[in-house]
Amino acid sequence: GERALLLYPPGLEFIAGFFGCLYADVVAVPVYPPRRNRSLRRIQAIADDAGAKVALTTDMVLNRVEPLIDETPNLKQLTWLATCDVPQGMDERWEMPDVHGDTMAFLQYTSGSTGTPKGVMLTHANLVHNCALIAHAFEHTRSAFGVFWLPCYHDMGLIGGILQPMYVGRPNILLSPMSFLQKPYRWLSAISRFRGTVSGGPNFAYDLCVEKVEPEQIKNLDLSCWELAFNGAEPVRAETLDAFAEKFEPCGFRREAFYPCFGMAEATLIISGGYACELPVVRTFEAASLTTGR
Repeated sequence: GERALLLYPPGLEFIAGFFGCLYADVVAVPVYPPRRNRSLRRIQAIADDAGAKVALTTDMVLNRVEPLIDETPNLKQLTWLATCDVPQGMDERWEMPDVHGDTMAFLQYTSGSTGTPKGVMLTHANLVHNCALIAHAFEHTRSAFGVFWLPCYHDMGLIGGILQPMYVGRPNILLSPMSFLQKPYRWLSAISRFRGTVSGGPNFAYDLCVEKVEPEQIKNLDLSCWELAFNGAEPVRAETLDAFAEKFEPCGFRREAFYPCFGMAEATLIISGGYACELPVVRTFEAASLTTGR
């Protein structure tokens, strides 16, 4: 039941650390690792709020943190562990973990867009229920193939991009968020190359592709495999859907693939969405009338 900060860059180290916490009945607290020459105060605030005792990370991140740790005395009191080297033979000592539905799995911190980040307590039952809901809504089967670049510290990246594929038993290609942000074409290229059937991101991701992907690059894409393109985590703009569909229809993208959806960290991940493989419904409402129940 102890809490451990997970301060990993995107990749297999994070996944191994996260599942190690689940196995050990340690409550994982995913946190974006500190950037170079940046303050650790946000990490300290989360560590204090979570009551963390341990910080799991890599040698590279630990070397980056050590020169700054005197600025945050509370972080200095944590036990810092670089998990790059794992003792041999641990698989032979595997035992069934003593966890159940009500066991807390991890603390998911909100983005803090409306104030100080808040920790949401998620149990194993919360995760299983939401993964089942996503599988039903997205009509996922083991034949699906995912391509994700979303950060693993965010609910959409961790639950949608790591845990949900494990739940369904389908393969998933993971890119780092920076790879996408530097060159949005990499995301679409990965979908085309690996024949991804499900992928997506916030609305801004589709805008970036419209702005940054060149006509010559589109000629190298085949997006006819993309069956479900979810759009969530921020307001979904109809003009974005129109612009993306218009630009990428020549390389096989189908407007019916769009899946606008809504979710919150407080609800694990997904709350509502439409129907897979159907055109998204766009409606305009008057905000003032909605507030009066009309």
